[in-house]
Amino acid sequence: MTAGLGLTAVLVVVVAAILIGAFGLRLSRTTSDFYVASRTVSPLWNASAIGGEYLSAASFLGIAGLILAYGADMLWLPVGWTGGYLVLLVLVSAPLRRSGAYTLPDFAEARLESMAVRRTASVLVVLIGWLYLMPQFQSAGLVFREITGAPPWVGGLLVGVVVGVNVLSGGMRSITFVQAFQYWLKLTALALPVAFLLFAWHHDGRPAPHGEVPPYFTAPVTVAVGTDVTVRVQWPVTVTATGRVDGRPARGEPLTLSAGPHTIAHDTTIIFPAGAPVPHVESLPVLTDHEWALPLHGREHPVYATYSLILATFLGTMGLPHVLVRFYTNPDGRAARRTTLVVLTLLGAFYLLPALYGFLGRVYTPELLMTGRTDAVVLTLPGRLVGGTAGDLLSALVTAGAFAAFLSTSSGLAVSVAGVIGQDILRGGVPSFRAATIMAISVPLVLAAVARSLAVADVVGLAFAVAASSFCPLLVLGIWWRRLTTTGAMAGLLVGGGLAGGAGFAVIVGGPAGGWAGALLAQPAAWTVPIAFLVMIVVSLLTPGRVPRGIARTMVRLHTPETLDVNRGDWRPRST
Repeated sequence: MTAGLGLTAVLVVVVAAILIGAFGLRLSRTTSDFYVASRTVSPLWNASAIGGEYLSAASFLGIAGLILAYGADMLWLPVGWTGGYLVLLVLVSAPLRRSGAYTLPDFAEARLESMAVRRTASVLVVLIGWLYLMPQFQSAGLVFREITGAPPWVGGLLVGVVVGVNVLSGGMRSITFVQAFQYWLKLTALALPVAFLLFAWHHDGRPAPHGEVPPYFTAPVTVAVGTDVTVRVQWPVTVTATGRVDGRPARGEPLTLSAGPHTIAHDTTIIFPAGAPVPHVESLPVLTDHEWALPLHGREHPVYATYSLILATFLGTMGLPHVLVRFYTNPDGRAARRTTLVVLTLLGAFYLLPALYGFLGRVYTPELLMTGRTDAVVLTLPGRLVGGTAGDLLSALVTAGAFAAFLSTSSGLAVSVAGVIGQDILRGGVPSFRAATIMAISVPLVLAAVARSLAVADVVGLAFAVAASSFCPLLVLGIWWRRLTTTGAMAGLLVGGGLAGGAGFAVIVGGPAGGWAGALLAQPAAWTVPIAFLVMIVVSLLTPGRVPRGIARTMVRLHTPETLDVNRGDWRPRST
């Protein structure tokens, strides 16, 4: 794909987002418009918008890359991210809508009647939002660099500016229209190219990974290394290198890489002969095709890692602030449930596609295992399998879908984080919301530029773990257990959120570690979620006098359908 075609695709998505957002601007006038679109969004529009913001860079690029690198184990990611909505449907969606809150801290305040719990929830919302936003900006930078060769921070800044313009101008009502459009664009951008890719794969004799051998180059391949990497070579191989290898300059002459680790500097080009095993970057496992195709082979301690991943994705969905804030835009609890059912259908259709890209990437783009840029497999395959003008056009379509993913998810996160900052730190109202939007975007934008780059789906997985370990216990116990006390809720939020957040911080700063310590830190949900529930329950039982005085009225409001004529009270957030 040429740089001009790629830039055109990005510009089309950006201009479409701004124009559709401007349409929403005409309808946004009140605080309610900015925070919850005045609670008038229909289930189909809302479900499309939820699908648009939920399908982030991790869904569009990350899952395929992780399946390419780790194999069948990673199929649990789309299963969990979809199944999480089933848990949300059964336990949370309707009562949450009936709570009358604008944000998740509003719900904490309404249920626990405590400003201290509200402020703790606000800090966690901002933490989760920034943890989720950072990889969106990093991925945008990597894709923009792939297209133009520009420094990675340029793509992140471009997405940040467009998101800022849309959110500042029209708030929730504006981005609802933008995100609904972006869901259907993302679905098309993956579905149409995969039809051509499968046709080319069938025409090529339907090659597939098989046997007890690691991936190898089936033809001479030129690999361009964009960043410094350390790779492991399994068997000695003679290559042609231009750049720096093991600290020594290489000027295009034949070079023999012995078995073992080798450092390759950025902007180095290496030509491998046909039949050479693919060197793997140090952080990725070397799997035979047989191991890759079977579950529980891709990582250390695979049984623990798999169950912890399932727990984080199933329970973390209900604690994601940009997901929950969408349910406040439904007219009533019944509409919230209908919205969740439509979301399940839309997500199920989308998540069938990344697995196909991961499978084809294992066959046709194994060199990504050497550079560590497995997230680029979705962008690389159309040019590799189809080629020519058709391949360029399909690559441009996929690029447009990727930028739609960055924009839609970032917009939803920016609204939810800005809503919390605007209400709980600033004075509330539209001016505070706009000032908070700048804070919500600028901090993760800076973090994306200075923090180490990890696989996008791994970082998003950590955000899910923090959400599952903090807001999941608060929502489940807060809605269904009237004996939850203010002290118990506070203790559970601090312990669960603190443990999962600390594990995520250690992984981002220190990088992936090995052994049991590495597995426990990279996938903390299996131990942090039970601890959070246990602490919340035990502390509540020890402090029965801290049950909120208005718990009976609150439970009526949460669980009684809107069609029944009962006294629900007139609760409003004290922060406003």
